[in-house]
Amino acid sequence: MSYPPPPDQSGQGGFQYDPYGNQPGSQPPSPQGGGYSPQQPGYPPPQPQQPGYGAPQMPPQYVGVPVQGPKNGMGTSALVLGIVGLVTSWIPYVACFGWVMCILAIIFGGIGLSRANKGEATNKGAAVTGLVLGVLAFALGIIITIAVWGSVMGAMSTTSTY
Repeated sequence: MSYPPPPDQSGQGGFQYDPYGNQPGSQPPSPQGGGYSPQQPGYPPPQPQQPGYGAPQMPPQYVGVPVQGPKNGMGTSALVLGIVGLVTSWIPYVACFGWVMCILAIIFGGIGLSRANKGEATNKGAAVTGLVLGVLAFALGIIITIAVWGSVMGAMSTTSTY
């Protein structure tokens, strides 16, 4: 014996929305008639399994040239050489060593700044600081050397033994 369909109270023409699809009366009537047929509970489609904690994972395979990190050596070298040049460029007998450090700091700072502006390096501040310290130390070393030599030559010319 079949039962008549339940009265429509939703205003949707006999169809009640059921997001899970497993309650009787939630499906529209079949075209052959015969009332409602309850839907069997369905299962979601199988998902691909991800490897668990114990499964070995292979490293990614690189095709072509691997991406390298930023080249920060020039800016860091400029900073270190600029500091060393600033410390040693005004010392009388070590000034030549300090001037070499200053010149290298200026060169490396320029290269590091160029790389940072191209996006190849991330330490633009270190490159600029090394460049500025190199120029400052070189100028300071020259000024002090001229002042020292000027005072030594002046002292030698005023004290003649003739």
